[in-house]
Amino acid sequence: MTATDTELIRKISEGDEKAFADFYRMFEKRLYHFIKQKLNDPFEAADILNETFLEVWRKAATFEGRSKVSTWLFGIAYFKTVDRMRKNGKLVVGDEEIPEQVDETADAMACLLAKENGAHIQFCLEQLKLAHRTVIELAFLNDMAYGEIAKIVSCPENTVKTRMFHAKQLMKNCLSNRLGGTA
Repeated sequence: MTATDTELIRKISEGDEKAFADFYRMFEKRLYHFIKQKLNDPFEAADILNETFLEVWRKAATFEGRSKVSTWLFGIAYFKTVDRMRKNGKLVVGDEEIPEQVDETADAMACLLAKENGAHIQFCLEQLKLAHRTVIELAFLNDMAYGEIAKIVSCPENTVKTRMFHAKQLMKNCLSNRLGGTA
């Protein structure tokens, strides 16, 4: 029987190295991919991955269970990534206009992602600002709900919805331009 992520965190907080190794294996690939998508540097991504898991080892006892373990973990990784980007001068923070109506359906983007070529999607994702790229990746690549994403990026859920709305529009425009108006 394998332990759940919550059980592993509890054991890690007690200093259980085997539980930590199991936890690492459980999340390593997804978390590394998440970090690398933002930095586009495998060495820095590996460095932040290790920093994130070190933080888990040190602060497992502070996990209160008010969110999923994965939400807590991705939140740590997100802020470590943002800090690194700020340090390296790669973070661009922009203001967002809030539309009167926010499209809350993921169906249009899910169909678009399923239909289009991966290289075009990857190119367009890389063109997005960090805030937009993060919500897209967490929602579509990590299958997280808006509430979980809001906890990870420390903003209200409505802000996540707004970012998703803008990210979808930007992705649609980018793909349309790359595919000659067929998106």
